[in-house]
Amino acid sequence: MRDHSQNQGPEGPAPPVWTGRATNRLQWLPAIGGVACMALGVLLAVESPWTSGIAALLMAVIGCLAAGLLVLFGTLAFVHVAVRVDHRAMEVRCGHIGVPRRRIPLAHVVGADFAPSVTPRQWGGWGYRWRPEKGTAVVVRRGEGLVLRLGDGRTFTVTVDDAESAVLTIRALLRRAAPPSPTASTGPAGA
Repeated sequence: MRDHSQNQGPEGPAPPVWTGRATNRLQWLPAIGGVACMALGVLLAVESPWTSGIAALLMAVIGCLAAGLLVLFGTLAFVHVAVRVDHRAMEVRCGHIGVPRRRIPLAHVVGADFAPSVTPRQWGGWGYRWRPEKGTAVVVRRGEGLVLRLGDGRTFTVTVDDAESAVLTIRALLRRAAPPSPTASTGPAGA
């Protein structure tokens, strides 16, 4: 999904804007498991055959509800990712409510690269990942991705469809924001 806005304004063409998404429908399976765990907690609370005391029942009910909520949020947060790049920043929003969210100002970016094959195995699983030797990543599916090189030496990777055009957009925005390089004088000094 791309949106390359080139609207003509009083200052000339508007900077490009790029939007993209990636989806992993397999994340719905663990989400169903989370709902089942929550249903078990409710069932235990309503039809309690426990005779060993209220403390054990409360621990079981609260445990099932908490585990179910954690699994449900943890999976639904990474069913899809939405990426938006404009002249100010790259913003990444995960899941249906946009959390977790990461905004990286382009002033902190020194380069962008296309990664043709990003896998969960490279990052230790799905979701929002951090590895000291690699940087940070949002991995919702295997496939192409975008790698930002940041000014502090770290990287940020996100799996997104049509990542190559995102890289081209970011590179164009970085060139546009870069100060002009000094020109070399062709004549002798003082002439």
